[in-house]
Amino acid sequence: MTELSNKNLREQICDICHRIWQKGWVAANDGNVSVKLPDGTFFATPTGMSKSFITPDKLLHIDGQGTVLEGEPGLRPSSEIKMHFRCYSERDDVGAVLHAHPPVATGYAVANKALDEYSMIETVIALGSVPVSPYGTPSTNEVPEAIAPYLGEHDAVLLQNHGALTVGSDLIIAYYRMETLELFAQISLNAHLLGGAQEISRENIDRLISMREGYGVTGRHPGYKKYTKMP
Repeated sequence: MTELSNKNLREQICDICHRIWQKGWVAANDGNVSVKLPDGTFFATPTGMSKSFITPDKLLHIDGQGTVLEGEPGLRPSSEIKMHFRCYSERDDVGAVLHAHPPVATGYAVANKALDEYSMIETVIALGSVPVSPYGTPSTNEVPEAIAPYLGEHDAVLLQNHGALTVGSDLIIAYYRMETLELFAQISLNAHLLGGAQEISRENIDRLISMREGYGVTGRHPGYKKYTKMP
């Protein structure tokens, strides 16, 4: 994606915040968004504010320690910014992080059930399996430590008893991955209500994964691996 000006990037972040609120993926003060800037600093959403109320002037410009470089007095970044920073430190290709509570995907996270069935063509190509990271108390280092083992192979992770996390080279890609995750969760749930999902054959899964490059799909993919939690 062409590099955006800071003004346009702020507007894009607000647009994504409004979209995830309109879709019902966040309520009240839920969720947080961050984007890495070329100089290694970040734009981040402030804590304690509904994503429906976010405007460009409410976004915070912070450094890699979470110190506010620019922002309205009294506003501070979410305590979950530690989780975002861990994504950036683990992955040089990550330029944006999105955390939300999409209801069906979060239902899987609350049930501690990974979305690891290879049953939908688009999801096999775009994400592969989506694991559930171990429980971590929000605002502590438990959450960054819990997600770290998965970031090397996954662009989407369910957070046990919490919600979902997606990463991307830019914010639009991170948002698309959250959309894909929630739609797959809805389809997976419907399939199980109908008696269970029919998984794609291993041969066809391998063919689908090999098509990622031709489709211009970036990021990481776990391949055929399927697991619910790390040992």
